[in-house]
Amino acid sequence: MTIGIMGPHMTGKSTFVSRLALELRRNGYQVATIAALVERAQRLGMPILHNHTWASTMWFITRGISDELEAWAHADVVLVNGAVPDALAYYRAALEHRGEQVPQAEIEQLECLVRNHSANYNLLFRTTLAADASIDTTETDGEERQFRHRADHWVQQVAESLAVTIVPLPPSDHDAALNLAISYVGERV
Repeated sequence: MTIGIMGPHMTGKSTFVSRLALELRRNGYQVATIAALVERAQRLGMPILHNHTWASTMWFITRGISDELEAWAHADVVLVNGAVPDALAYYRAALEHRGEQVPQAEIEQLECLVRNHSANYNLLFRTTLAADASIDTTETDGEERQFRHRADHWVQQVAESLAVTIVPLPPSDHDAALNLAISYVGERV
C-alpha cells in the first residue's frame, strides 16, 4: 500500500507523514517513509524550487519512483512525503515564475511518467496553503511567497489532471485525514 502526500512546501506534509507513520507502527504495520528529496537534490547541486529544470525534475520523478519501488520490497505501507506529481507541479511553477515558455515535448514526457506512476498510489493526499498565506511583495520573502502560491496552483492543476482520487489535507485539520488513512490501511492490509 502506498500513500502519497503532495502539496507546496511548508504546508505540513512532513508533520502529517511523521504522525501517520507513528500511528501505523503502533498498529503493527511495517512502514517505510520516503522523505522529501530536496536535501539529496541540494547535496547533488540540483536546481530546486523556482530554479527547477527539466533535468532536475526528471531526477526528482525517477528518484522518487525508484525509492518507492525499493520500499515496496520490505514494507506493508509506504508513505511518500512529496509524491511524484509534486515534481511536475514544481517544474511548471518554476517555468511560470521565470516567465519561460513551456517546452511541450518535455512537459508531455514528464506528464506521461507522472500519470502512469500515480496509479500506484492507493491514497493520495494534497495539502494547500493556509487561507491567510497572502502574497505580500513588500516582505523580504515576497518572491518566496509568490513562488509558493504558484507551486500551490500547479499542484492543484497536476492533481486535477491525474486519473486518481485526491484527498484534501487542509492545514487546520490533519486529524480527519489521519483517521481516514489509518482506517483505509486497516481495511486493506
